Amino acid sequence: MNRPRVLHVYKDYFPPVLGGIEKTINLLGQGTRDEFDISVLVCKGPEPAGESIVDGVHVIRVPEWGRFSSAPISPAFVTALRKHGAAADLLHLHHPNPTGDVAFLLTRPKAPAVMTYHSDIVRQKYSMLLFAPFQKRVMASCRYIMPTSPNYIESSPWLGQFRDKCSVVPLGIKLEDFDATPEVQGLIPGIRSRFPGPCVIFVGRLRYYKGLQFLLPAMRNLEATLLIVGTGPMEPSLKEQVTHLGLAERVHFLGNLPHSQLVAHLRASDCFVMPSHLRSEAFGLSQVEAMACGLPVVSTNIPTGVPFVNQDSVTGFTVAPESPQAMSDALGKLLGNGELRATMGTAARQRAETLFSASAMCAGVKAIYRQALKDR
Repeated sequence: MNRPRVLHVYKDYFPPVLGGIEKTINLLGQGTRDEFDISVLVCKGPEPAGESIVDGVHVIRVPEWGRFSSAPISPAFVTALRKHGAAADLLHLHHPNPTGDVAFLLTRPKAPAVMTYHSDIVRQKYSMLLFAPFQKRVMASCRYIMPTSPNYIESSPWLGQFRDKCSVVPLGIKLEDFDATPEVQGLIPGIRSRFPGPCVIFVGRLRYYKGLQFLLPAMRNLEATLLIVGTGPMEPSLKEQVTHLGLAERVHFLGNLPHSQLVAHLRASDCFVMPSHLRSEAFGLSQVEAMACGLPVVSTNIPTGVPFVNQDSVTGFTVAPESPQAMSDALGKLLGNGELRATMGTAARQRAETLFSASAMCAGVKAIYRQALKDR
């Protein structure tokens, strides 16, 4: 018996692109191909155009002319979706993806479609005025829409219009990838020797919505080290701010780390911080990675999935965004109380195991696939 064919539609894929959505699509491909034949349609990005099998998943990369507001300009995407959409039993759209949405409306595949709604389009407000009618038609065409948290349904003006289609499927990671392997354990003593004393860690792209400019003043009130893992366009201004605040000896920019080094730095730290202050931070998957390592989290109570992941006063603390004092107070509570850190760290690991594993995410998505195919 032939298995149902599912076609994921997005702009990029991991590998090589390291974004959260790209990694999620990769995990979904790996975690659902026991029951479904999985293909992924994306633009070529940094890779050559063409078709290949990547870890058992059929990946189709099409040419593009360039990008506008991060959206690929690709007439070939329309042609490819017409061809591969006709062969699919189910389409899985990933939002935001204006290129894919326009192609979907132009080709109108006969197969039913579902959508993972990763985030609103937040920053490109003027472009959104033009794109809004297309997005509404695509969402109306989907059988089911999968937001990644209940919080986002309440705060998104788009999801509120399609509440009857929504079924929450939280994002997940391979928890075992963050275990304390012998390699990781061997790296930890050197990290603690290099960065002695209480240690706070941030992991993520250094982008406008991450709120690091509010975290740095908070560090002035703490006798602690801050490790910043990641790179991005905000790095030069953040380094300048560190110098201006006189924090150069206690704030360290580590760049992008190999995975084993990332896990070791997380496990060598005392707590994790996510100071994001805008709705562009729709979920905060790096919180889950830290929780998988048994770290308590200090994050912000922005109206997205961020405080859904990190339960206030259970797995850590959630504080007001853009408030260095609130951030400092919460970090101080954790750094000054080892028993509290251990209790919240254990709760964080348990919450990650219960809600945010790759297997739980894939099980939720497979249930939606079955229902959408049954409804045909």
